[in-house]
Amino acid sequence: MAITPTFSARPRVLVVGGGYVGLYTAFNLQKKIAKSGGIVTLVDPLPYMTYQPFLPEVAGGNIEARHAVVSHRKHLKQTELIQGSVTAIDHENRKAVVAPADGGEPFELTYHDVVVAAGAITRTFPIKGLAESGIGLKTIEEAVALRNQVLSLIEQASTETDPAVRKRALTFVVVGGGFAGIETIAELEDMARAAVKLNNRVEQSELRFVLVEAMGRIMPEVTEKQAVWVVEHLRSRGVEVLLNTSLDNAEESNLKLINLPDKSVAQEFDADTLIWTAGVMANPMVRSTDFPIEPRGRVSVNVNLQVNGEFGVIPNAWAAGDVAAVPDVTGGLPDGTCVPNAQHALRQAKRLAKNLWASRFNKPLKGYKHKNLGAVAGFGEWQGVAKIMGIQLKGPLAWLAHRGYHGLAMPTVERKFRVIMDWFVTMLAGRDLAQLENLQAPRTTFVAAATPKSKPAAAAPAPAAEAKTEEKNGAKEDAAAK
Repeated sequence: MAITPTFSARPRVLVVGGGYVGLYTAFNLQKKIAKSGGIVTLVDPLPYMTYQPFLPEVAGGNIEARHAVVSHRKHLKQTELIQGSVTAIDHENRKAVVAPADGGEPFELTYHDVVVAAGAITRTFPIKGLAESGIGLKTIEEAVALRNQVLSLIEQASTETDPAVRKRALTFVVVGGGFAGIETIAELEDMARAAVKLNNRVEQSELRFVLVEAMGRIMPEVTEKQAVWVVEHLRSRGVEVLLNTSLDNAEESNLKLINLPDKSVAQEFDADTLIWTAGVMANPMVRSTDFPIEPRGRVSVNVNLQVNGEFGVIPNAWAAGDVAAVPDVTGGLPDGTCVPNAQHALRQAKRLAKNLWASRFNKPLKGYKHKNLGAVAGFGEWQGVAKIMGIQLKGPLAWLAHRGYHGLAMPTVERKFRVIMDWFVTMLAGRDLAQLENLQAPRTTFVAAATPKSKPAAAAPAPAAEAKTEEKNGAKEDAAAK
């Protein structure tokens, strides 16, 4: 793959990853770097940034999928964009290896500064059958597929006469009781019940939703009292909430759950839908760099968001977001680092861009400091929970706080407008329950129409004796007619 000659000779700020940190860092630096004679280059496998807090609502039919993503090319007009993955970084020689998303030959990029913003990926465990039976909720594609799967299974169950197959299709399981898991099961439960109302061949009582959480409580970001309220709320809606429970096996979609810590059998049942939201981990690509990595697999950085090694700051290397162990001077995780969430990522990106620019002129850098404002979560229509600067909310007020916060946090004005319009339309017309089929093989119908149909085989000629008999019969019929 050839890089545009106009850009290739410029001093490059290489941004690895186009999520929250990558998008905002590139956006805040592109004009300044361009005016100074350099270029910002952003490398990401996808041409857009996904606002992940909206994925449960996309899966639940509240938000149009395209409205939850932000186009890199539309908003990074002075940034060199490369669709691919950085597979290795040799910072000592200021080189990175890029594998194009189209499967082309990997190539090297030289740079002056590098910003590691590769984000996080889904964290899983070695559970038999999980890879074959499960689906995550980390990408917009997964959210769309999950929405279609739930609606499709309800439709399939409506014409199924085998009770076991029908029960399996209408059982939906979410593993992980964090914000993503709770919001996902609540949104899907709302959508499924709305779909069943329109289908007189399926009863509401046939729907089964199961939440599996290994800890003794859910949602560690809120208070114990709020967590208990959420469990009671979900159970009042018919959701089975299983605490201190773990998924042990998922082979052939037969789920085996065990109690913790004694690992005794808890339940065993079949389910066609298994959603995994049990945590994330730093993108493992950082292990293919010469940067210091801390025990949790994140890049070690200081409060200025500079990569920090055993012998101090590593020049021209920066990192932030889920892939970096950013010190939280206000508290944070038990290890003293920032909680990996969008709230921190957006603010870290802005601080990183300012510090990187200041470093060009040997100006003092400012440490990242942000006290977590709290957490908000929505549980479907007019229900939610929130903890904002010590104030605890639940029900409709928390739901409004959730929408207000994320509506403002969504990047770019045009995307905010689209999402808010989606919410208004949903309030007036209900969730979008249209299922899209054949997304995996969209050419199926066209191929069938364009493929020449084989002609039916010609009938074998009649034997001579039969032919003569037919001629005589024909002659007699003609004579009779006269």
